[in-house]
Amino acid sequence: MIVKKYTGSSETEAIMKAKDDLGSNAVVLNVKSMKQRGFAKLFKKDFVEITAALEERDFEQNVNSKKPTFTQARDEAIHKQNSRIDLRADEPGVMPAAVPAHQAETIEHKLDSLHDMLRNQIVKEEEPSRESQEAVLESQSRENTVNFKSLKLIYNKLIENEVDEKYANAIINDIESSLKKESNLDSILASVYQKIILKLGEPDGIENNGKRKVVFFVGPTGVGKTTTIAKLASDVKIRQNSKVAMITADTYRIAAVEQLNTYANILDVPVSVIYSPGEINEALEDLSDHEMIFIDTAGRSHKNEEQRRELLEMVDNVRNSFEDVEVIIFLVLSVTTKYRDMISICDSYKELNDYRLLFTKLDETNSLGNILNIKLYTQEPLSYMTYGQNVPDDIEQADVQKLAKSLLGGE
Repeated sequence: MIVKKYTGSSETEAIMKAKDDLGSNAVVLNVKSMKQRGFAKLFKKDFVEITAALEERDFEQNVNSKKPTFTQARDEAIHKQNSRIDLRADEPGVMPAAVPAHQAETIEHKLDSLHDMLRNQIVKEEEPSRESQEAVLESQSRENTVNFKSLKLIYNKLIENEVDEKYANAIINDIESSLKKESNLDSILASVYQKIILKLGEPDGIENNGKRKVVFFVGPTGVGKTTTIAKLASDVKIRQNSKVAMITADTYRIAAVEQLNTYANILDVPVSVIYSPGEINEALEDLSDHEMIFIDTAGRSHKNEEQRRELLEMVDNVRNSFEDVEVIIFLVLSVTTKYRDMISICDSYKELNDYRLLFTKLDETNSLGNILNIKLYTQEPLSYMTYGQNVPDDIEQADVQKLAKSLLGGE
């Protein structure tokens, strides 16, 4: 018996390869669905491996005249390497030399043992083969469903908008498992839309609840902290009619104090300057009659340990010294920053505990996937988003519905 394995993208393709090689009398003994790795396995097509067999007499009738028969290949192997078993076909045309009878018997015995082993393996695999055939048919059927095609389309759109593959997979898998029957694209899209909204969560802004607030703005350099403070201070003063003050600890950046003073003069709010973490408490005491105090910190490199410690000390001084004060921390990030760098930045600020995510520069990119990525990575709430330099405009509380629609390719 001749036993060979063939692979193809489908069972039909693998069977056709076997028929072409062995002939129309070949029998399929086993079918296996082989799993792919990498990408989203939801969307990777499996390939099929079949085991086919043919009786030697049929093989001898079907093979090309240029190819040796199984017997010729066996005899040449005996001639070349005595007792070594070599089932590969060599060039025909050379008659095998005679071998001693005891060696021929040994080779025949080994060949019979090999055939027995293959038969035993085939018997053991017969039952799983039926299951494998059913799995292949089920997989092929699934890939032709509206659900699969719709989810694949949505998945590709999320990846296109730079949603991390891990989170895109989680969303698609959740939706697929919840679908009871075949649905149309609109209903599937609506389900994914609602899932993204739930994952983005309720945004957490600044509300006047009667409690005095000290609001820190932290983050790397160049993300727009000072401009964002001016926008929020204007909104809080006008919309909530709160008494607002500002403190700047950004004495490293050239003209940073002057920039905040300019905004403060326009808004008619006081500004204090501090040069060390220990001065924060005194500055807050001087502004004790103000309900909302915004603190502009220096842009910190997430790799600078000394600057990070200074920031932690300043926040701890406020938390430990003013029991009647609500401390709010906004981690300000530019949405144009690379995802890997964002992760490093967030990791460096994790000791702050209980901060809110504020994203800037939405007007400078078409891909907003990092907002969802960082929200899910940190599990901290969203707050505000900015999309321009105009003060007090170009800022709004995060609109999760608009964001979810954008991630799915909507306008």
